[in-house]
Amino acid sequence: MARSALLNVMVQAAMKAGRSLARDFGEVENLQVSRKGPSDFVSAADHKAEKIVREELQKARPTYGLLMEESGEIEGEDPQHRWIVDPLDGTTNFLHSIPIFAVSIALERQGQIVAGVIFNPVMDELFTAERGRGAFMNDRRLRVANRSSMPDCVIATGIPFLGKGDHARCLKEMRHVMGEVAGIRRCGAAALDLAWTAAGRFDGYWEHGLSPWDVAAGMLMVREAGGFVTDLAGRDRVFESQSIIAGNEKVQAELRRLLVTANA
Repeated sequence: MARSALLNVMVQAAMKAGRSLARDFGEVENLQVSRKGPSDFVSAADHKAEKIVREELQKARPTYGLLMEESGEIEGEDPQHRWIVDPLDGTTNFLHSIPIFAVSIALERQGQIVAGVIFNPVMDELFTAERGRGAFMNDRRLRVANRSSMPDCVIATGIPFLGKGDHARCLKEMRHVMGEVAGIRRCGAAALDLAWTAAGRFDGYWEHGLSPWDVAAGMLMVREAGGFVTDLAGRDRVFESQSIIAGNEKVQAELRRLLVTANA
């Protein structure tokens, strides 16, 4: 698989940050499980990974802007390009020694996502995509699942945690979906939920309350794997609405219908 120079930069940054996280992940299990110690350690690991990504990207393209989970937005001299970065997607998993977390990097050009990288260092799975050039995992081309019957489908979602999100809406939507599908999964890392949807592991995915860095790279993965991504209203305004529904054409449409009905 031939990669562009920009995608190579993104891969290098994600893998370097991922190796740092993998080393720190090995230390989490040795920490006493208390609210202060591990949380502080994971926060430091998160910031360290973000610093690595930022330095790698700025070294390669110093004029590009950045939007990062920890540091917020940094405007660049080039208004046409912006990196969108989540250095540790799946922080709670990381804290609890659950090996489902990733580094996520997307490149936005003139308001469109044109490249994305998602790297899970523990599983050694590198997902990449470029607009118009397909999506890949470890250089193997990805296609969304071709199941069309909801009773055959496994659907991923996110569940809001303590103090965040609309818990009542989540339960209402879950009730509507769970009676129609083979199973629902909540893995705790939106970037990987989308990457695994692109890979056909999940047949569909929905979630609310997400930020651009959670979904930017994964949205492109799904689309380049032949899938569809919209918000709850069926628009291409995921960043603005903070809601996302993904899957192949039939599953995405049916999942959206169920969710609209649940929210009627």
